Amino acid sequence: MRLGYFAMPMHPATRPWGETLREDQEAVVLADKLGYHDAFIGEHLTDRQESITNSLLFLATLIPQTTQIKLGTGTTNLSHLHPVLVAAQSAMFDHLANGRFILGVSPGALPSDAEVLGILGEDRNQIFADAIEVITRMWSDEAPYDIDLPGNRFKVTTATTMDLEAGIGAVPKPLQTPRPEIVGTVVAPFSKGVIAMGAKDFHPLSANFLLPQWVATHWPNYVEGRESVSATASADDWRVARSLFVADDEATALRYGKEDADSPYRFYYGKMLAKMRSLGRLELFKTRRDQPDDEITLDYVLDKLVITGTPSSVAEQVLALQEETGEFGELVYAGMDWVDADLGRRSMELMATEVMPEVNAAIAAGPEAAAVSAGA
Repeated sequence: MRLGYFAMPMHPATRPWGETLREDQEAVVLADKLGYHDAFIGEHLTDRQESITNSLLFLATLIPQTTQIKLGTGTTNLSHLHPVLVAAQSAMFDHLANGRFILGVSPGALPSDAEVLGILGEDRNQIFADAIEVITRMWSDEAPYDIDLPGNRFKVTTATTMDLEAGIGAVPKPLQTPRPEIVGTVVAPFSKGVIAMGAKDFHPLSANFLLPQWVATHWPNYVEGRESVSATASADDWRVARSLFVADDEATALRYGKEDADSPYRFYYGKMLAKMRSLGRLELFKTRRDQPDDEITLDYVLDKLVITGTPSSVAEQVLALQEETGEFGELVYAGMDWVDADLGRRSMELMATEVMPEVNAAIAAGPEAAAVSAGA
């Protein structure tokens, strides 16, 4: 099982913007040094807590500061940009990063982002579907292109102006062939979008704020999508994000991960709970569809969604998670604000140097050994 990193990222609005940007950079540089496989960074235009406005621009600053980690948008919100811009800019990034690029995509869910762009009333899921078709065809087709999608939202060609002898009219292609890996974040239980991902050979990343029982519903749909194109799904292509905090002792883990009023995990899930309540999406935190809204308290959410403990305890909980969700290829560590930078760094270090070796040793020993380690 690989170890990855994901950050929305979310910080208190009272912190200086430059300070939080530098902290987010430092976290990815640390992940690179510790051998994390990849790092995904989110973006929003109008959220004071989630203050990275362009993940590709942010990640570009990390190319010279890192050596092996893959840099992924988490996500590029495809309703916000013309898809030709995404295709061309991502291709350049792939060359700058020498192939260490993953394109993470989504429609863009924040209503205030849509409003500021004047698309609040539009079908952003349809824009997303149109955009991803253009991006992948820009990377596979040759100029002058002939992309005219139903509804003609994005008609793409350079037929009138193309002059290949002069080097005019062709959008550059990525370094990776046939294209960079494309990853889609999955939030909804029983998501039908995962079927489409499977059919297109995009790879799912299940969100860290979704209960494990709902995460488990993603894989069967991905398998269905792969089978629809006569392909076989590989669990290596499934990423599962979790909120984890590892400490050298249980008391510190519990305090910083859940109980302390200044816990970054309490801050994160307090904001997420309020956001999902306002969006009418509390079902993400419910164990059953008819569970009353008033049962979804902050302490309830922290108990369900934050894994804390010493390295051995966290390893056991990760193995138990895989027992519940089914096999997946990458555990993605969800980054939080560094209220205590030393504890934040130490947690990432312990995940890489102690938790994952223990998890992978149990997996290598076989299902029965993994089940015993998970406390089954």
